[in-house]
Amino acid sequence: MHRPQHRTVRIALAALLVAAPATVAAAGAAHAAPTAAVVQLKAVGLDDPHKKDIAMQLVSSAENSSLDWKSQYKYIEDIGDGRGYTAGIIGFCSGTGDMLDLVVHYTDLKPGNVLAKYLPALRKVNGTESHAGLGSAFEKDWATAAKDGVFQRAQNDERDRVYFNPAVSQAKADGLRALGQFAYYDAIVMHGGGFDPAGFGTIRKNALKKAKSPAQGGDEATYLKAFLDARKAAMKLEEAHSDTSRVDTEQLVFLNAKNFDLNPPLKWKVYGDSYAINS
Repeated sequence: MHRPQHRTVRIALAALLVAAPATVAAAGAAHAAPTAAVVQLKAVGLDDPHKKDIAMQLVSSAENSSLDWKSQYKYIEDIGDGRGYTAGIIGFCSGTGDMLDLVVHYTDLKPGNVLAKYLPALRKVNGTESHAGLGSAFEKDWATAAKDGVFQRAQNDERDRVYFNPAVSQAKADGLRALGQFAYYDAIVMHGGGFDPAGFGTIRKNALKKAKSPAQGGDEATYLKAFLDARKAAMKLEEAHSDTSRVDTEQLVFLNAKNFDLNPPLKWKVYGDSYAINS
């Protein structure tokens, strides 16, 4: 069962997270030793293939009640959040633009694919909850496309372009190791990257009001606690997010254990269900 995601604003995260690192880097130059930080982050970055797979399993435990994130390429459902269809490995939505971008990218990679004929309909429903021109035929063709390695690649590409890469880039600029990088990624997956009241940009801004980031000379644990507190406050702005267990019984568990490198074994709970990654 796919968990509601309610990304309140999906913007071009590249625009948000290109300017921000420059500001953080300038602050970091005055307060930290950048060379040492870069070496440390390189060793434990979430973009390491194994760590990235761990990140995907952690997100999937919350979004799909399963660690098997690779089985979610075929997922498609209207979860009743006003954003039309939610689908794929990261919850691309027909009403918020990222599903349209995904199918455009798939069509660039493979013209004439089974979903290409839905591009006019996807453009028309963008910004709405409508299924006009989509419906059961689209759902069936989505499942067919999910068996195509090119479509799987397209989903991976868009996940990285819109969510994973910007989150990890910003977290590294803030001096955070793998746990902090994951906290940023999970927040962007759920909230989007904007500066609306529940957006990632606002969450990070509110955290920086409470604590300095490591790049600014602050303590990593203190800053991450401030970020997760701000994240929980944002989640509670919407009823669909009022269960904050993906923070309380997952990310805070790792933080309290000071597992900044997000090293297995990992044990956590989400929505009352228990999970473990042992290696």
